[in-house]
Amino acid sequence: MKIQITLLSLTTLLSSTTAFSPLSAIPATPLTSEHASRVSPLSMGRAAAVRAATKSKTDAKKAKTNAVFGKRIMMAVKQGGSPSTDSNRMLAEIVKQAKANNVPVDNIARAIKRASEANTADFAESTFEAYGFGGASLVISVLSDNANRANADVKSTVGKRNGKIAESGSVLFMYDRKGRVEIPDAVLDEEALLDAAIEADIDDFILEEGDEEGSSVVFVEPSDSGKMFDVVKGMGHENAKMSLTWVSKAAVECSDEDFEQNMEIIDALEELDDVDSVEHNMSN
Repeated sequence: MKIQITLLSLTTLLSSTTAFSPLSAIPATPLTSEHASRVSPLSMGRAAAVRAATKSKTDAKKAKTNAVFGKRIMMAVKQGGSPSTDSNRMLAEIVKQAKANNVPVDNIARAIKRASEANTADFAESTFEAYGFGGASLVISVLSDNANRANADVKSTVGKRNGKIAESGSVLFMYDRKGRVEIPDAVLDEEALLDAAIEADIDDFILEEGDEEGSSVVFVEPSDSGKMFDVVKGMGHENAKMSLTWVSKAAVECSDEDFEQNMEIIDALEELDDVDSVEHNMSN
């Protein structure tokens, strides 16, 4: 105890006399790369972790997109009765959408080949409707080769998070089926798009800002999706993507808490292999 008191007293004395000591004239030692290397790994580790998490999410989303289009292509081959895009219009449209979403050509070819094999399962589409929190509704599109599994997984995922599966038609009437052309890296000029759309015999479209800054989304009737996609590509936007989606007729704004709870349901649903997409009516 005496030693501790003596040391504290000495420390106090030294700190109080530093300004008058000849040592105060000695310049401080600059921070060298050696010192920096002892400080930086923590911040560098955090940055690396963020990059890794972002890459992981991007890779997962890309893998999901490839898998979904693989199933759509196989379904189109079987339903259209031909593996040729020349004679199978449904297949040609799906392949066009797949390429627009950057699905590798090899993946497309493998899916077409698999669809022709005798032991390949049959895929079927189905739609689930659900209620979330704060007046939110969900439209869950499923593409599966096992209807019982998909049914059980979707209902369990929604129910475990206190959502509610709705009766057929009780939610869907509040949505319109639309073609969606996304331009992730440009804000389109509405007048230029209108002129090009008229030339392509597209009667109606809606141009909106995309979710990301500096992006655009165009909604059209499903039958005009391919034409609008060609129009946008013709305007020089090679990174455009095309899909079909459900669009809410009346959006609702949820509280932050309700929004987070709804997103938990949506994120969990999108992780299911059989779920193609999840649309909602939240405006925030």
